[in-house]
Amino acid sequence: MPPPTSKPKAHKRPPAQPKQPLPASEKLKRLFVSLCAQIDGGHFKNALKTCEKILALDGHDREALEAKLFLLLQTEQYGKALALVESLADAAKYAYERAYIHYCLQREADAEEVLHTLDKEENKGVAHLEAQVNYRKGSYEAACEMYHYLLDTSETNTEEYADIQNNLDSSQQFLDFVSSGYLRSLDKLPTSITKNLEIALPPQPPTLNTIVPQVVLSVPKDAEESRPKKVRKSRVPAGVTPGVTPPPDPERWVKKSERTNFSVGKRRKGGAGGATQGIVEIAPAISTPSKTMNTGGKGKKRK
Repeated sequence: MPPPTSKPKAHKRPPAQPKQPLPASEKLKRLFVSLCAQIDGGHFKNALKTCEKILALDGHDREALEAKLFLLLQTEQYGKALALVESLADAAKYAYERAYIHYCLQREADAEEVLHTLDKEENKGVAHLEAQVNYRKGSYEAACEMYHYLLDTSETNTEEYADIQNNLDSSQQFLDFVSSGYLRSLDKLPTSITKNLEIALPPQPPTLNTIVPQVVLSVPKDAEESRPKKVRKSRVPAGVTPGVTPPPDPERWVKKSERTNFSVGKRRKGGAGGATQGIVEIAPAISTPSKTMNTGGKGKKRK
């Protein structure tokens, strides 16, 4: 008998070493790669989260701050964008962005005040924004002048040139109506209306003491009673549609023999078999032949 052989010992793997944390520079590099991909793909909300991660590692990173400002404007978070611009040390560098934020927040006076400190020759966007502010304020003549300046400094056969031309046409139409168009419209009206317009006093502004009478419409009781009452859905049985399904038979709880539509049926074959309903006619008795009657056949002799 051969001696027992010992089993080979299983090879034990060494314990895994814990991963060393990445240095901050490597983390920033990877986050910036993700940020560029998110902005190129139009995922602005995720890009904002990535900006927050970058600023958590380096709160003074200039590129991350500018990217965050751009993303806040793209997502129309103008309040946060204005707070970010004002918190920067060199806020004067972002004066155009601050003017644009005021314009988006419907603060035309503040936007115009900031635009007066900028040079439209250096930044063409200043001229665009100033024209938009004038158009919104109703200064159509100033807007037309600015759009003419932009057309002269823009290249033809470009998308920008077409947009400026459309804005110029719109401003010119409003300017023509304000200057002379409304006079032609008034001339087309009949003289009775124009005379009243010239003589009539302007309407008084409403005051708090003005009482508006309340009109209460009374509905006659007959009309209220004639209105069909709506059936509650919870009381309608399954498979029944109100107004479509025919109503049930009102005599469904009356005995069949006592119903108005009851009629006597035909008698069954074989005489009285089973129970009967309704009126029963008594048939005349049929006489049966006796045993002594000759039936026409050979009968057995009685013993």
